[in-house]
Amino acid sequence: MKTILQLLRKAGGYRRELYLRVENPPYQPLVIEAIPEPGPLGLRCLSVAHYGEQNGDLMRDPEMCFELSNPLRLGFSLVPYHWRNDYVGIEQYSRSIQGDNYVFDTDLYAQHENFAAQWDRNLRSQGFVEAFDRKHTQR
Repeated sequence: MKTILQLLRKAGGYRRELYLRVENPPYQPLVIEAIPEPGPLGLRCLSVAHYGEQNGDLMRDPEMCFELSNPLRLGFSLVPYHWRNDYVGIEQYSRSIQGDNYVFDTDLYAQHENFAAQWDRNLRSQGFVEAFDRKHTQR
């Protein structure tokens, strides 16, 4: 999710109260926000979601949650662990803590990684970085 990391840098980096909304018509708004609870490995987390509306309710289409990792201090990466789409009623955890156990579903994790890579390409080609720049350079 290089596009999300780029937007995060442009917004001043990670902070506990992070909430970033990028409007980019005709696409659904993109929301990046810090999650107060740590992820499965105890790392800081981000929710990344497109939001639509149905019958007055906000609907995630989709939402992915990522741990913000910086192994060996070589640069940040986003490591997925959760995927949700409210329109189809699916919520999946590829990595989680259940009781005292770390649970890792390798097949589902691979699907989450592949989805995140495709979503990243879409966000870049749809111009979300440029939309952020337009909004923040008009001040």
